[in-house]
Amino acid sequence: MILKMKNTLTSSTSRSRNQLTRRDFVAIAAAAGVGALCPFPVSGRSLVSDTAELEVHLFSKHLQFLNYDEMAEVTAEIGLDGLDLTVRPGGHVLPERVEDDLPKAVDALHRYGLKTVMMTTSIGDASDPLNRRVLETAAKLGITYYRTGWYTHPEDRPIPESLEEFKVRIAELEQLNREIGIKGGYQNHAGNFVGASIWELWELLRGRDFEWMGCQYDIRHAYVEGGLSWPQGLRLIYPAIQTIIAKDVRWAVIDGKWQPENVPIGEGMINWMQYFGLLKKYQVSVPLSLHLEYPLGGAEHGASTINIPRAEVIAAIKQDMETVKRLWRESPRAS
Repeated sequence: MILKMKNTLTSSTSRSRNQLTRRDFVAIAAAAGVGALCPFPVSGRSLVSDTAELEVHLFSKHLQFLNYDEMAEVTAEIGLDGLDLTVRPGGHVLPERVEDDLPKAVDALHRYGLKTVMMTTSIGDASDPLNRRVLETAAKLGITYYRTGWYTHPEDRPIPESLEEFKVRIAELEQLNREIGIKGGYQNHAGNFVGASIWELWELLRGRDFEWMGCQYDIRHAYVEGGLSWPQGLRLIYPAIQTIIAKDVRWAVIDGKWQPENVPIGEGMINWMQYFGLLKKYQVSVPLSLHLEYPLGGAEHGASTINIPRAEVIAAIKQDMETVKRLWRESPRAS
């Protein structure tokens, strides 16, 4: 039936998939008997089998106490697939030094047989010349995905009004990404950030070509902001997912107040079996960035000097990596 629908799309219109309106798609899908399919085009999405291995890249913020060669050696020693490099103020690579330092970081990782497909940035403005330099340099080095910076709503303006301006910025980033050949993802970050609510993130990205501008989906923040409705949010946003983040959380009383407490993978409230089962159902096969935000002697915050033995940080990373890979293997595809 899906093949029949694809043939109908090809013969009934000369427009490309990404130019189809939502009304066009729904009408054609209904005629083919697949109205439950997602109303957005999903570009570059690989199919997921229940036995496929999960590709895990460590968020390099947690190794910022090491130089490029040391971080590459440790990453390979742990058994990770690669690193999600921090290319932002205070990161492993400073944006103003991107042409000099990013090739060094990438070369170090390649020498250990590691992948360099992801980076995390503070980019939010397509008109900034430095942002263009960062993206062009990364694309030339084979980096495929980057995370943008976050937006916050001004207090002196109505949210719907400022959201329209942020949608323009996202559209401009999409155009820049297409021109350069790199994919951008906006993270759903809990708190006072645009897109903390998945429904707001959907509105921010609505109408974009997800091949070039989508989201970096963070299940930890989705749980904190979405409560019991996070599966509905995932169902809404999954066509836009470019990359995903893995970290765990639970609610705890800290300093007399209920707050989210970050914990190792599998020790929090996230139902990983359900989450991974849904990703398999929706055929979301994308790189994963592993984050360790719980206390690790400063490594959790990207410190350049840590106050615990390096071996403890490495052991924690390895444990979380092995746990998240095991949970992926064991999770059945949702029905």
